[in-house]
Amino acid sequence: MLELFQQAIQNNVLLKLSLAALAGFIIGLERELKGKPLGLKTCLIVSVIACLLTIVSYESAFLFSKEYSRPMDPGRIPSYIISGIGFLGAGVILRRNNDVISGLTTASIVLASAGIGITIGVGFYAEATLGVLFIILGVKILPDIISWIGPKRLKEIEIKVKLYTERDANLTDLIKEIKRKGFGVKRVKVKEESNDIVISCIVMTNRKMYTTDVFYAMKSLQDVYQVEVENMG
Repeated sequence: MLELFQQAIQNNVLLKLSLAALAGFIIGLERELKGKPLGLKTCLIVSVIACLLTIVSYESAFLFSKEYSRPMDPGRIPSYIISGIGFLGAGVILRRNNDVISGLTTASIVLASAGIGITIGVGFYAEATLGVLFIILGVKILPDIISWIGPKRLKEIEIKVKLYTERDANLTDLIKEIKRKGFGVKRVKVKEESNDIVISCIVMTNRKMYTTDVFYAMKSLQDVYQVEVENMG
């Protein structure tokens, strides 16, 4: 048993698994801080196991190729890792009632954790480090920079709004009034009910504005007696 541990240390297995765990920890921490379902523990486990299976794949390819009298593919197991991670990522992608897709970033983060683990398992430490840095830059730092100096559209958030109005209300004037208040409006849906008319739409506004501010602005509209708002961020 001691010889096996010594051999593992000589082959940098301990170093690779430690770096994979650290990379998974760093990547998962960002999701954990945002309260996402797949966070720190998931990314750490995925990264370590991907690294371990990659090590096993590459070591066994060179270790047993002579016994089988034919070359073995060292990338065979890592290719299956990517396919398997797809099922885990698909589990966090949700389709809401308003046809909004959520969870794509978390799914891609899980895939990235596996990719980083594979990269470390092969021994490309510098590439793995750059990969982690660019991932953190892309999901944490870059969005803040873009929202500060980027185009107006990237500085906006989308809020789902439902307005209850009287049946005799002028709906066209109502939409125009929302736009005069500085809001963008899209995906308007009008539904006629027994005693009133319900307008469902997506309102776009600056990220600095609170959802409650949008609520009060919609509540002040003429002929609107009930408002429901939901932040889609």
